[in-house]
Amino acid sequence: MIAIASDHGAFALKEQLKRHLEARGLSYRDFGTDSEASCDYPDFVAPAARAVAAGECERGIVLCTTGIGASITANKIKGIRCALLSDKMSARLTRQHNDTNMMALGAGVVGPMLAMEIVDTWLDTAFEGGRHQRRIDKCMALEQE
Repeated sequence: MIAIASDHGAFALKEQLKRHLEARGLSYRDFGTDSEASCDYPDFVAPAARAVAAGECERGIVLCTTGIGASITANKIKGIRCALLSDKMSARLTRQHNDTNMMALGAGVVGPMLAMEIVDTWLDTAFEGGRHQRRIDKCMALEQE
């Protein structure tokens, strides 16, 4: 199950991504928002990130106009490694090297076609483990400080 959330600025792209996930046969849980009415991204992104951190959802996709606020919010939740993505290479490497469990997109930065390619690359790429796990462990240990 994939958690998905957005604010009003990325609502339309979120709806397109939901249809794309459905076409791929992937299940998701939509944490909102449910319209283009002005709202605050933390109200939707934080619950999605909490669901990923708790293991209720395997991974999460969060969106806002730039993706910056969504990624910052998600990364405030203990256990989350969220990458702001705008290209396929970063999507691949952040899964291979950083084992990210969430990704953020900026609806004003990437168009729908690129967004779907980034999502597909991120979802289809496995973590390589090995030396990268040591680095992730060090990074995640910072949450204990």
